[in-house]
Amino acid sequence: MIRIGILGDIGSGKSYVAKKFGYPVFNADYEVSKLYNKNKRIFKLLKKKLPKHISSFPIDKNEITKAILSKKTNLKKIIKVVHKEIRKKLNLFLKKNKKKKIIILDIPLLLENKISKKQDILVFVESKKKDIERKLKKRVNFNQKLVYRFKQIQFLPSYKKKKSHFIIKNDFTKKTVSISIKRILNKIL
Repeated sequence: MIRIGILGDIGSGKSYVAKKFGYPVFNADYEVSKLYNKNKRIFKLLKKKLPKHISSFPIDKNEITKAILSKKTNLKKIIKVVHKEIRKKLNLFLKKNKKKKIIILDIPLLLENKISKKQDILVFVESKKKDIERKLKKRVNFNQKLVYRFKQIQFLPSYKKKKSHFIIKNDFTKKTVSISIKRILNKIL
C-alpha cells in the first residue's frame, strides 16, 4: 500500500486535493467532528479538562473555539484528548484499506504529531496567500484568531514544502489540480 500524505497551509485546499486523488481518504478534521458529535467518552474527558468551556453533549464547536481562544494551553489539552482517538480511527482505516493500492492521509498535524512514516509520499498543496485568505473568509465559522492559534502549533509551510516529494500549485481550479495529480500518480505507479 502506498501512503500519500497531504501537507499545506490552513485553507490551501488540502481536503479538496485529497479527494481528487480518487483513492480512500482519511480526513482527520472530519473524524474530529464526528468525535465531538458522537463520542460521549471524549465529551467527558474534555469536560473534565475544560469545565469552564465544555458543557453539553454533543460538543458545540463554538465551545471548542471559545476554549481555544481563551487560553493558549487549551488547544494542547484538546489535542491530547482527541489525538489518541484519531490514531485509533487511523489504524482502523489502514486495516480496512490494507488491500488498496493507495490511501490518502489528510491530517493537518501529520508531521507535527509524527504520524507519517519514512516511506510515505508527501504532497504539498501550495496556494497564493490572497487566495487562501479569500477562501477562509468564506467559511461559515471563520475566525482569524483561531486560525492564528492553529498556525502556532503547526510547522511552517516552508518546512512542510521542503519535506515534500511533490508540490501541487492549487489555483482553486479543477483542471490544474487534476493535471498535477495525474502527473504524481504516473510517477509513483
